[in-house]
Amino acid sequence: MKYIATYHTDVGISKKTNQDSLAIKIVETKLGQIAFGIVCDGMGGLSKGEVASKEVILAFCNWFDNVLVPTVENGSFDEQQLTAQWNDIIQVQNKRLGEYGESNNIMLGTTVSAILLYNGFYYIVHVGDSRIYQMTGSSLQLTKDQTFIAREIAAGRMTPEQAKTDPRRSVLLQCVGASPVVEPEFSKGQAMPNAVYMLCSDGFRHQITDAEMLERIGPTVPLDEEMLKQGCMYLTELVKSRKENDNITVALIRTMA
Repeated sequence: MKYIATYHTDVGISKKTNQDSLAIKIVETKLGQIAFGIVCDGMGGLSKGEVASKEVILAFCNWFDNVLVPTVENGSFDEQQLTAQWNDIIQVQNKRLGEYGESNNIMLGTTVSAILLYNGFYYIVHVGDSRIYQMTGSSLQLTKDQTFIAREIAAGRMTPEQAKTDPRRSVLLQCVGASPVVEPEFSKGQAMPNAVYMLCSDGFRHQITDAEMLERIGPTVPLDEEMLKQGCMYLTELVKSRKENDNITVALIRTMA
């Protein structure tokens, strides 16, 4: 399977600092291409959120370059090992960021949503409320929001309509750096050909619909990085025009048969 990718990130209309961070990597190996994407949203209400998101991105990029690629090249890729490695990265970063916060008398944290596409499958690790979608003829959310309101909706104590205006909308159940214990969510599925895998911070998705996303950055858009980039920029400006106050980040990986 082959891949193309693009991204767009914007500070938004009200914040002075963009606390979102992202990375996309596509590498050719002797066993085929590997694609990896990650979006981290530094906690807007916490100090140094951009530090937290950047540090986690760097840790995952180091793992990709120095651990995953050699593992694939020598034919020793193992799914259980992958999960263990991702969990180790998150636990180490949670401890490091927590210690940094304590020593500087601040709180800092970040969400993590990452996807690896390899050998016909996708693998996901997720903490917080950034999201990963699979877009084919429809849009399928592959991650579950780890938020107070998502828990309340699942328990039947709140409706989705009530959640849209609830002041606790942005309260996370856990994040990397500001939680004593972090339990990442891991998932795996079959990667679809001619699909778009979208990673985004929550600021990107609050003010637009799945139909609008599919129209501008879905798999019916011509197979062209510049067209996808323009779609990301259009939707970002649309979100801003609808008065979204958060940072806005979206990253796309398009699969080809």
